[in-house]
Amino acid sequence: MPQWTSSPHRVVPPRQSIRLHADCRKILLYGFLTLGASLINSASATSDPASREPSRPGAVAPTASPINLSIDQLVPLIMANNPNLRVSLMAQTAARAGITSAQAFHNPRIEWGRGSNTARGVGTNTGQVQAWAVSQFIENPAVRNARVDAARAFEKDSEQQARITRNELVAQVRLWAYQGLLHQAQTTAAADAVQLLEQVRERVRVRVESGEAARYEIIKADAEIINARERLLTSSLMAEQILVELNRLAAGHLPKSWALTGDLSEDVEMSSLMQIQQQVSQNNPELAALQAQVLQSQALLRSAQGSRWPGLELRYSQMRDPEVRQGQLSVGVQIPFMDTRSGPIAQASAELQRAEARLEGRQAELQQQILVISKSLEIARLRIEALSQGSMKEAEAALRVAQAAYRFGERGILDVLDAQRVLRSVRADLIDARYQLQVARIAIEQLMGQHANNTPS
Repeated sequence: MPQWTSSPHRVVPPRQSIRLHADCRKILLYGFLTLGASLINSASATSDPASREPSRPGAVAPTASPINLSIDQLVPLIMANNPNLRVSLMAQTAARAGITSAQAFHNPRIEWGRGSNTARGVGTNTGQVQAWAVSQFIENPAVRNARVDAARAFEKDSEQQARITRNELVAQVRLWAYQGLLHQAQTTAAADAVQLLEQVRERVRVRVESGEAARYEIIKADAEIINARERLLTSSLMAEQILVELNRLAAGHLPKSWALTGDLSEDVEMSSLMQIQQQVSQNNPELAALQAQVLQSQALLRSAQGSRWPGLELRYSQMRDPEVRQGQLSVGVQIPFMDTRSGPIAQASAELQRAEARLEGRQAELQQQILVISKSLEIARLRIEALSQGSMKEAEAALRVAQAAYRFGERGILDVLDAQRVLRSVRADLIDARYQLQVARIAIEQLMGQHANNTPS
């Protein structure tokens, strides 16, 4: 049998030595690749101007802080760039031009003719014959005045339509802005909930690792953190979506990086119900537009009634031949024998009745709408008072008691999580109540027409 002798040097078998040399080569190759990648990254970072700090005076940093815009600053920016508002203002300009067209008189008409006179009998001269005539249509003053009144009523209607567009745009901007503040408040509440749950999870982890609590408690805490982070991400994305929607109303002319500032908890002071109803009846642009449509329908009815006798035509003509010059003055009147204009009169009368019915219906609807929104405003105020002064404080106190009991081992993690869930629910209800209060205020302001006269700056 072969005998093995001890030696101070260990003998490596051939296959194992080859494998060691291959590993060394791999390690060296990996080191060279890592060093080369680090050199490339450092070179690209040095050559990239955006990654370097500004070295000259006046240089702009690559990451600029967002521009803070409040609701009062946001409204004029959107009004100055909103395409729908610009279109309504252009329609108002076109309606003003319609008044000029309605006030115009008919142009006179000139006729001219030339021929020859051929003699067939004895004593008749042969020569050129010339004739000319001028006529002027004199319109019935009742028809013309009715047409001018209809054009003025249409111009007033277009003006009220522009006020309606402006009033609705401001209300829409403010509503979207407060909805953005709602999602921002929800994001802040969700971030606080995540932070609080992470602190609870850390305590649970220590107790589970020490054997003082069961394993399911850490699983329950992890599940609550996952749900809280999902709510945080959802609310933050919805807040960003509101900013995109506001930029859409401004046709993309808002700053590239901007942030919405404001507070949902600002106080709302409204007038009494009787004063609100009076201001709505006086300043509501929809009622003013419907009233202008009634005036326009009345003017169209007068125009249709007067069109049975549209006017008369004065005509003077003169003819010259080699022997005689003749002059003639004539008057022409259209007699309503075949067409008595009964169809246009009946149509205009029906349009007038429909316009009056729309006006009466909208007036009654606005009165009921004011009552509904006023009740919503009062309900939101009561909810805010009850939640902020009662439920919120009780939920916070219950959470503190549950946390203290959990630290002393008197209660489990489920009691703490339930107390946190109740606090989140009460806080969410409070945020929603404040948002509903602002929504009701915006609706009342829109009905009162408070933003109908705001012009873009």
